[in-house]
Amino acid sequence: MLKRFYPYRFQIFFFSQIAILFGSLIVPTYVFETFLSPVLFLLNLLTGIVLLSKKRKTMWFLVALLVISTLLLGSNLIETVNEALVGLIKMGTYFLFYVVVTSEIIKQVWRAKKVSKNVIFGLVSGYISLGLIGFFICLSIEMVYPNSFIGLIAGVSITENLMYYSYISLLTIGYGDILPISALAHKATILIGLMGQIYLVIITAIVVGKYINQSTE
Repeated sequence: MLKRFYPYRFQIFFFSQIAILFGSLIVPTYVFETFLSPVLFLLNLLTGIVLLSKKRKTMWFLVALLVISTLLLGSNLIETVNEALVGLIKMGTYFLFYVVVTSEIIKQVWRAKKVSKNVIFGLVSGYISLGLIGFFICLSIEMVYPNSFIGLIAGVSITENLMYYSYISLLTIGYGDILPISALAHKATILIGLMGQIYLVIITAIVVGKYINQSTE
């Protein structure tokens, strides 16, 4: 089963990420945040398992993360559960997932001898994953140390606000509408910006170089 989907691993992973990022444009925000977003993240975990299906130990680690995430999703239905603790464990689970998957995407893109459509999807997916890593870092900081970020739009969920902030920082646009005001939030913002620049300058440049060499052969 996994072998059948493996050649399309980057495309599947990419489109699941797009659904997470832009699903709220199609579905009402409340419905998306409450019901669809958790399910889409679980689907993204599943696609990550396909991505790492040739590395058994790492794949089973992702399976364990998927099981934990599914249990945490079910725990939201129980009123007596400590929501803050569950939220932190969930953030940690997704953070580990995207760190592992992003590193594997970078390895696979780096080692690719030929730049195909699949490699391009992988390259873009890796960059999107960095933004999601930044998002979970910022969200964890805000959960543990509330008001670490100011300028969050009232009436818009904290996840939407910090998802936007993470990508604005990753892309080094920096509108300044949302600001980090704690020392930890400052460091997180620097880290997100550095990750984005290093990825573009090194990983993307290598792929472009391979494509140019491939075109001239």
